Amino acid sequence: MEKENRNIAPINEKENVVTYEIENIRNLIYTIRGKQIMLDSDVAMLYHYTTKNVNKAMKRNIDRFPEDFCFQLTKEELNTMWFQNGTTYENNIKYRSEKYLPYVYTEQGISMLSGILKNEIAVQVSINIMRAFIEMRKFIAYNGQIFKRLTSVEYKLLEHDKKFNEVFDEMQKDKSREFKQKIFFNGQIYDAYSLIIDIIKSAKTKILIIDNYIDDSILKMLSKKNKDVEVVILTSQNCNLNKLDISKFNKQYPSLKISYTNKFHDRFIVIDDKELYHIGASLKDLGKKCFAISKIEDMEYVEKMSKFS
Repeated sequence: MEKENRNIAPINEKENVVTYEIENIRNLIYTIRGKQIMLDSDVAMLYHYTTKNVNKAMKRNIDRFPEDFCFQLTKEELNTMWFQNGTTYENNIKYRSEKYLPYVYTEQGISMLSGILKNEIAVQVSINIMRAFIEMRKFIAYNGQIFKRLTSVEYKLLEHDKKFNEVFDEMQKDKSREFKQKIFFNGQIYDAYSLIIDIIKSAKTKILIIDNYIDDSILKMLSKKNKDVEVVILTSQNCNLNKLDISKFNKQYPSLKISYTNKFHDRFIVIDDKELYHIGASLKDLGKKCFAISKIEDMEYVEKMSKFS
């Protein structure tokens, strides 16, 4: 690339000198890649040049502009800047092509530009730009501890939110543990069904169901169980659950095993070999008549029932 140091004509050399307040200039300074920068279009506006001519001057003197003086933004960096200003990268059609992504200048880069771009306002504008960068550095340094504290507070709030959500999730999972006994009257089909589902969902490793009159409705309930939870059903030979139903269920919700016995009259559910529930009605008849679901907390009985699995 040809290297030369020549002046580029401003948009209008005869226009009146416009002074820019330091505060206004400071609003044009962004922080990207840990550096304070200004967009090429903003630099051009301050110097009363076109953006094209500013970048043309930089490229003709490229040896004076290492990466810590000037660099081209990525799409992600530009989008971050636009987002801070309440717009988005997608809304800026001008910059959708990588070819037209803007260049940005650091304080040192703008200082170098001031020696290349010479017009009647360049001197005063350059002074104000330098002062704006200095003011911004002071502002960041002075408020650094405050920003750090705010970040720390925000992090702690996020941690508290996370812990709250974990506790809430556990509370949701542990609905089945909130009662010792519940009575359901004729017609309370949904309420009874919901409680059984909560009990099933509470299992993490194993579910043992003892019910002599089981049918395929139990498969719909067990489809709500957690993944990889093993299920064992003890029932009578006369149950209405065939091998094909079990095979199809196991293909999607493994694993379910059926064993046959005539040792039980009542219905029970054992969760993870730790919790025992006595069900006063067959699971296929939930809510059809008045019955109770009771939690048995004597670990001696829990251990005895668990052995049947």
